[in-house]
Amino acid sequence: MMAAASRQGTSGPAIPTRIPAVFPASWRFPAGSHGTFAQHGMVASDNVLAAQAGVEVMKQGGNAVDAAVATGFALAVAYPEAGNLGGGGYMVIRMADGRSAAIDYREAAPLAATRDMYVAPDGKLTGESVIGPKASGVPGSVAGMLEAHRKFGKLPIAKVLAPALRLASDGLVVDSAMYRSLRGENSRIGISAGKDLFLPDGSPPAIGSRLVQPQLAHTIKLIADSGARAFYRGSIADSIAAQMKRIGGLITKADLARYQPEWRTPIRSSFRGYSFIAMPPSSSGGTTVTEILNILEAYGSPAQFGTAAEVHAVASASQRAFVDRNSKLGDPAFVKVPLSTLTSKTYARSLARAISRDRADPTSSLGGSLREGSQTTHYSVVDQFGNAVATTTTLNDLYGSGIYISGAGFFMNDEMDDFTSKVGVPNMFGLIQGEANAIAPGKRMLSAMSPTIVLDPSGGLLLVTGARGGPRIISATSQIILNVIDHRMSLGDAVSAPRIHHQSLPDSIRVERGGLAPGVLEALRAMGHGIIEGGGVASSASIMRVRGGYEGMGDPRTAGGGAAGF
Repeated sequence: MMAAASRQGTSGPAIPTRIPAVFPASWRFPAGSHGTFAQHGMVASDNVLAAQAGVEVMKQGGNAVDAAVATGFALAVAYPEAGNLGGGGYMVIRMADGRSAAIDYREAAPLAATRDMYVAPDGKLTGESVIGPKASGVPGSVAGMLEAHRKFGKLPIAKVLAPALRLASDGLVVDSAMYRSLRGENSRIGISAGKDLFLPDGSPPAIGSRLVQPQLAHTIKLIADSGARAFYRGSIADSIAAQMKRIGGLITKADLARYQPEWRTPIRSSFRGYSFIAMPPSSSGGTTVTEILNILEAYGSPAQFGTAAEVHAVASASQRAFVDRNSKLGDPAFVKVPLSTLTSKTYARSLARAISRDRADPTSSLGGSLREGSQTTHYSVVDQFGNAVATTTTLNDLYGSGIYISGAGFFMNDEMDDFTSKVGVPNMFGLIQGEANAIAPGKRMLSAMSPTIVLDPSGGLLLVTGARGGPRIISATSQIILNVIDHRMSLGDAVSAPRIHHQSLPDSIRVERGGLAPGVLEALRAMGHGIIEGGGVASSASIMRVRGGYEGMGDPRTAGGGAAGF
């Protein structure tokens, strides 16, 4: 499959030769683009200031986990639409000594949550899972990041949080991306105390002005001094619980005090001789990415990138994996997840054998909404010691529930909408899910977040990747891996390449506008595929090992992202 490999230096692991990609003339991103190169360490993120915070910590001797935590807290300051203290996420860790770990700090339903809490007497959904005080799950970000630091970090937590504290207390310059983001969510931010900071006089702070966040600075300082206890049992918890009680929310001090992140056994699998480390449930991402890749490996050698045969294969594999994802996955503390089956090569071979080579198979024939939000954020880290971290975190919607915690300076999530509020009825983004993901007190809602680390055939680090974009995260992550391994693209081409998405229902392939040649679209329709042309399929922040170091890249689909290194 691979061409002859070049060598990094004289003793490093093999660097596969890359092949220049060819994209349709109609595609908006040119082939041949390059990311940021660094010899020692790298952070790729949706926000460059946050990436720089991670690099600053690595330069002080911190490792990749220190840098990931520094980046996460900096995102809460510099990227409030998705970076957060009031949300949750997942982190996959691979240390240079071969240890790997996965930590689940997904939000959990409050103890007062009930199975049908968002179903009105007429049987319709109320919308309270989307915006307002009842939309929030118990946040896990602070507990998860601090637990990862406790187990794997090198530097004192105060030093790790110093860049974020400085950004909040000294302020940051409002750029055009932040301005547009705030302006676009005027109605959501305007429902709470956040409007005083982010919408003074009804409009965002002017581009070029300095945004100072003293309440958030105080919160970060409390966490730096007292750890997670300040957030979950101390004065920050008091602020959250008091505000929730005042406005009709569900989260109490008891909910906060009982929250714990969960160390999970990472999914470890292989694809065409490469291996990867991925996130297990309560995230669906690692399971579904693994199933897609296993099906494609069993299906056979890849067709040329961008052809009807290649798109048909990828879409068909994704369609089948999403049927399983939407019906069988949930919080493993509440449902029996058939993880070993869904990630097995044997099961994948049975699915691959049933894929028709020349026609689309209706989802209805497989036993079995297109868009979900793009408000998550992903970042990738590699340090000078060879450690790597892939992290995805979210508030769900941009600025979450819109509820801003007065005195603490952060937005709360609206992750309760990621549960199945009513079986067979799509959530606010049209994703249809099953009973395994039904609401229950203390349960973690299913997620599509897919932080992933890929190793080359010799076991050396190759790729750290993941994305933002709801269920499209799974498509972006799997297709970047395919682009690197099957099509031997450079990182720039692998991230910039056109993507597709098939999530089983609706029974159609979503294609990025201009990403497929007209003849390919015609051939896919002739095979029976429904085609929906739309905007971007997720947004990634990835790092790949290259000759002499690492290349990091934000996604050209997202303004303000990028990479920083040293």
